[in-house]
Amino acid sequence: MTVRTAIVIGGGVAGPVAAIALRRAGIDAAVYEAYPTTADGVGGSLAIAPNGLAALRAVGAEDAVLAVSRPMPGMVMAFGRRRMEIPALPGVPSLRLLWRADLHRALHERARAEGVRIEHGRRLVSVDEPGPGVVARFADGSTASADILVGADGVNSTVRTLIDPAAPGPLHTGLLGFESIADVEVPEDPGTIVYAFGRRGFYLYRRHPGGGTEWGANLPQDRPWSPAEARAVPAAEWLRVLAEVHVGDDPGAELIRATSPDRLQVLGSLKIMPSLPRWHRGRMALVGDAAHAPSNSSGQGASLAVESAVQLARCLRDLPGPGPAFEAYERLRRPRVERVAARASRINHAKAPGPVARALMPILMPLAMRTVMAPERAVGPEQRYVIDWAEPVGQAQP
Repeated sequence: MTVRTAIVIGGGVAGPVAAIALRRAGIDAAVYEAYPTTADGVGGSLAIAPNGLAALRAVGAEDAVLAVSRPMPGMVMAFGRRRMEIPALPGVPSLRLLWRADLHRALHERARAEGVRIEHGRRLVSVDEPGPGVVARFADGSTASADILVGADGVNSTVRTLIDPAAPGPLHTGLLGFESIADVEVPEDPGTIVYAFGRRGFYLYRRHPGGGTEWGANLPQDRPWSPAEARAVPAAEWLRVLAEVHVGDDPGAELIRATSPDRLQVLGSLKIMPSLPRWHRGRMALVGDAAHAPSNSSGQGASLAVESAVQLARCLRDLPGPGPAFEAYERLRRPRVERVAARASRINHAKAPGPVARALMPILMPLAMRTVMAPERAVGPEQRYVIDWAEPVGQAQP
């Protein structure tokens, strides 16, 4: 069966890119998003890695993201007053930093320019497969029909449970996330991110282009907190807790003191997706965080989502029908995303070290950076990855 039409569930990162890529593959795709509007002003920052930029470039969406992001070529690891520069990979573009809401807006605008229809307020509740196609049913009573359905609906994916009711859900990383902008300047280059290991917790910071300092912190937690539950705690109380954790940290303590409660972004528990038994069934398949969400420690969540969206479209373009296309897509993607997830999991443990590990980190880290954590070895295969859009996908391709 030739695929001519697609329903894409989810309007975050993977959904609009999947729709753009499907349109370029000759498949008419429409995006259905559960929320009534775009997420203006909501959500923290994220990074697009060089491989993510390459995947966006393959489908003509790179410029839209470059326009709302800024390069961050410098990275420093700090242990108290001891600092260590992390060498950049030569020959690849800089990491791009941007706000999630800006990324969503840019991708939506790019998708509409490509002829993609995006409908808000359409929360998926069920899918029927009556013969050669799918019918999506939404909470408002409306329906949509197409040849296939793509689940790009995030870690709490409805499509994932429709594909496999026994599929595992997201796991708690043991970390609670916060972001804000402090009314204080740090003496850093504007293009540098500092990853700081304080006396009792991990945090990062970088200069804000409009003045002040952007910072993020992770609090170790013994149970998961939903964003709503975490936001129910007054921001002033969270700042008090963060101040206790980072007392004596330079500049962590000052950053927290210089942050007003109304500017604190409480992100809730950071989540990852465990390995799924299946990514597809019948005429439905998963992309992005619905299938593979590494922790934010990887720096690759959005980039891997973009890659998967592009690769799925290539497979549907080149292979005979959804079955062979979905199988090839999973073969192309699963080994790569699971390697990234494993690396990020190791980093998570380093963010909440015990007292002995914390004492040893300043001594052992320089050695690790020259060996197992050397950039070319640690992230070279991730960041140098480029999808050749023009190359046909072979059915037997691993």
